Amino acid sequence: MKIAALGEDAVVAVLTRGLPVGGDVRRGAGDDCAIIGGPRDRVWRLLKTDCVVEGVHFSAREKPARIGWKALCRAVSDIAAMGGLPRHALITIAVARNVKFAWLRGLYAGLRKAARRFGVSIVGGETSRSPAPAFISVALTGEVERARCVTRSGGSVGDFLYVTGRLGGSLAGGHLDFVPRLAEARWLAEHFRIRAMMDISDGLAADLPRLAKASGCGFEICEEDIPRNRGCTVAQALGDGEDFELLFAVHPRDAARLETKWRAQFPKLALTKIGSLTRGAVRAKRKPNTRGFDHFA
Repeated sequence: MKIAALGEDAVVAVLTRGLPVGGDVRRGAGDDCAIIGGPRDRVWRLLKTDCVVEGVHFSAREKPARIGWKALCRAVSDIAAMGGLPRHALITIAVARNVKFAWLRGLYAGLRKAARRFGVSIVGGETSRSPAPAFISVALTGEVERARCVTRSGGSVGDFLYVTGRLGGSLAGGHLDFVPRLAEARWLAEHFRIRAMMDISDGLAADLPRLAKASGCGFEICEEDIPRNRGCTVAQALGDGEDFELLFAVHPRDAARLETKWRAQFPKLALTKIGSLTRGAVRAKRKPNTRGFDHFA
């Protein structure tokens, strides 16, 4: 069977089943980051790796500094989704022999800009030759207070679902220039009991089912309530991907206070209730007309 017949989630599930883990692993494969630490440690370590590939995540025509920014910020966004702070990065780059050195310098300019913005130390990495597409892989560490750590699996039936910002239209350039919601996620984890959270990287249509499944729930949404960037359709908001906004669940009793305090803290960033976690199967007022991004579809 070819992997295209399985799809990305099934491939990952099979490959990661039964992986060896030690007693200090609080969470392994299957969330935005791995979580390492003792059950009583005040602070846990976060581990994340991500990559961007020419022709999949960026075009060779793009400015290399924008590519470098995106490469690091994708991993920062995953650290944010756990309520954590990024710390140290290793960068692996593979390019063809005929790539101009100026391109690499530009790429590192973008990496440095993102690192300075989000307090990341770039401490090493690897360079290699690629026979065709360029790729950049980022391994990033982070840390999070045990009391503030948020996973995908903590949601409960009846929790309200929220998204930050607006979705859709990332191919117009937003996927290269987005700003990870690091400050917003830290604020949420500090002031509220966020039951489950992840960043939206493959599109709401792909990522919301993942959060619901990890929490042992279904979900109900009204697609017309999904906040969309100007000119975007519901289908684009569901499936374009690479929005890197936060998707999270909270208990209904916290909703009114959350919305009031959010408006005061982040008046320029939308926060929208799109539905709730349910018991059993997924329900929607209209069937989703897209499934989000899948690397192997």
